[in-house]
Formats: sequence, C-alpha cells, structure tokens
Amino acid sequence: MKKLLFLLSFLLIGFIGISQSRYISATTKKIVFARDRGICQCCGSSLSLEYDHIVPYSCGGSSDRSNIQLLCQRCNRSKSNGCFCKVHDKKVGINCCDGKSTTIRSSGNTGTTTGQQCTGTTKKGARCRNRTTSAGGRCYLHD
Repeated sequence: MKKLLFLLSFLLIGFIGISQSRYISATTKKIVFARDRGICQCCGSSLSLEYDHIVPYSCGGSSDRSNIQLLCQRCNRSKSNGCFCKVHDKKVGINCCDGKSTTIRSSGNTGTTTGQQCTGTTKKGARCRNRTTSAGGRCYLHD
C-alpha cells in the first residue's frame, strides 16, 4: 500500500512539474509549426528551427501556443531573454525584463496578469523573476 501511494504521489508531482515548466507539448509544436508555415518569424529561414517563448519563460511567459513562435537558432539565440533579434534588429518578442509594464498570459487561464519584473537580484546575482506592481519596481523580497 505504501509503495502504491509513493508511486501515485511521484506521478502527481511529475505531472504538476510538467504543467509548470517550459515543456512544449507535441500538439502545441505541430500547431505552431503549421501556423508559422515552418519558417523563422524573423528572417524567414527554414533551417535549424527552434520553438521560442514570445514572452520569455523567465519573465512569466507560458508554453501555450499563443506564446510560442518559430525562430531559427541564430535569431533565437540573439534574442535571448529580450524582444529584439540583434542579428536583424527586428522585434520578435515582448521584453518584460526592461522594467516596463507588460501583459502576460498564464497557462490555462483566460485572464491576464499585469505588472513588471522586479528590479532586484538574487543571492547568486541573477535577475529576480518575481513580478510586482509596486511603484518602486521591487517585489516583496527586495523592498
């Protein structure tokens, strides 16, 4: 009985982890590939394509098909966590990491969440991933 409970809880935790990760389902990939006609949405290349989060995952972007686009490897890597392809100087996303307010979609919700990314840094020196609506631009951890 204990083994069965352990197995069920392990499966449940695994399922929850996938639903809140940057994992993109095969169905979503097929829909995005067809919608974007199998070409990079920046330069039009059909080589070395990657699935890119329009609103970066690190800024709260979901893995929903409305937030995924096809970019070639070169454009995707130059975009990084921003919104501009530096190779072609073209806007290919939404940059929520510049301190401006943005609107993002949460996976599975029809509503939107507004706010800005916290301007604080973590103990490791990375940019804080929390969102805030405070006038100071910092979340409750960095006030």
